[in-house]
Amino acid sequence: MKFFVDTADVTEIRDLVATGLIDGVTTNPSLVAKTGRDFFEVLKEICGLVDGPVSAEVTAVEFQRMVDEGRKLAELSENIAVKVPLTWDGLKACRTLSQAGTMVNVTLCFSANQALLAAKAGASFVSPFIGRLDDQGHDGLQLIEDILEIYDNYEDIRTEVLVASVRHVTHVLQAAKLGADICTIPPSVLRQLAQHVLTDRGLAAFLADWEKTGQTILDRKNG
Repeated sequence: MKFFVDTADVTEIRDLVATGLIDGVTTNPSLVAKTGRDFFEVLKEICGLVDGPVSAEVTAVEFQRMVDEGRKLAELSENIAVKVPLTWDGLKACRTLSQAGTMVNVTLCFSANQALLAAKAGASFVSPFIGRLDDQGHDGLQLIEDILEIYDNYEDIRTEVLVASVRHVTHVLQAAKLGADICTIPPSVLRQLAQHVLTDRGLAAFLADWEKTGQTILDRKNG
C-alpha cells in the first residue's frame, strides 16, 4: 500500500518525507486555506518536496471552468494530480484532462457506482471518503471492498483506489487488508501507526539495563 499524507502543512510534509514512508500528498482548498499562504506557492513547494503525486483541487463546479483550472494547476509541476469532485461536470472534466495526459483524482466518492463512473472517465485515482460514511452510520470500509471487487473484474481499469477521510489507525489496517492501493492519512494518524505501548515499555527496559553498565557506544574506540 502506498501512503499519501493529507495536509498542506509544508513543515509536516518535509518531516514525514524524510522518513521515506511518503509516496504522495493530497490537499484540498480547506487544507491550503489553513496555512494562510498563497495557494500556488504552497503547491509548488509541496511538489518540490515529494516525487509522487500531489493532489490539487479545483474550486470550480462547472465543466469548462474545472478544465481551465485543472490545466492551470497542472502547469505547476509534472507530479500534480488535478482533483475534481464526483459530479457530472467533474466526470466530464476528468475525461478531458485525463485524455490530455493529466493525472486526475476524482474526490468525494461515496458509492461504488460513482467509483465505476470515475474509472470509465479515466481517473488516475478515485477517493472514497470512508470516515464521512462512518459518521452517517454506514460502513465506509465496505465501500472500499465493493469498489475493489468491481475494479478487479475488469483488466482495463487502471484507476487506483485512494482511501480518504481516514480517522484512525484501524482504518489504515483494514484498508490494507482489503488491498486498497493507497491511503491518504493525516499526519497525526500516520505517526500513530508506529506507536505501541509494548514497544515503549520494551525500549524503556532495554535502556535501563544498558544504563546500569555505564558504557556508551559513541565513546568506544574501535580497533
